[in-house]
Amino acid sequence: MCEKVEPPAGAMTVEQFYVWADQQPRGRYELNRSEIVALVPEAIGHARAEAAAALALRTAIQAAGLRCEAFLAGVGIRVGEDTLYIPDATVNCGPAVGNDARALPAPVIVVEVTSPSTARVDTTDKLEDYFRLPSLHHYLQIDLHRRALFHHRRQEGGGILSTLLRGGALALDPPCITIMVEDLFGIA
Repeated sequence: MCEKVEPPAGAMTVEQFYVWADQQPRGRYELNRSEIVALVPEAIGHARAEAAAALALRTAIQAAGLRCEAFLAGVGIRVGEDTLYIPDATVNCGPAVGNDARALPAPVIVVEVTSPSTARVDTTDKLEDYFRLPSLHHYLQIDLHRRALFHHRRQEGGGILSTLLRGGALALDPPCITIMVEDLFGIA
């Protein structure tokens, strides 16, 4: 019979988290400032928006002929020694990432589909933490209930500009792609 392994006492590093997570019989988890966070099963609308975002990003990358790759949920983003997030979709640019890697080295775009259980963390901790990564230029938060996209973009000089969008073309530079906001919401 499979049993959950208790996490080590005290502050947990990402490396300790990988060992612990590998021993779990099932489930998906994130590590937020040494705290293990269980990811609950997603609503169908959430899953549709995840897939729609990854597809829109992948299509735009292919059309532009870029050396970037779009990933669907499941790939980690390490933002410190004690924090590893699992966003809903991500774009990584640069050399191809090896199949055994567990975290992306140069995420340029991160997408989170907010839900009632994650909205606070998505709009506070993750907003701050993702922009600690020098490679990150765009953080997209999809709010299905409002049918709105919150686009957070790194400005020259380090500031973050946040924009609310409900439709139209969205230019993401870098990596120099354009997507339609409506394409991110999935099937209604």
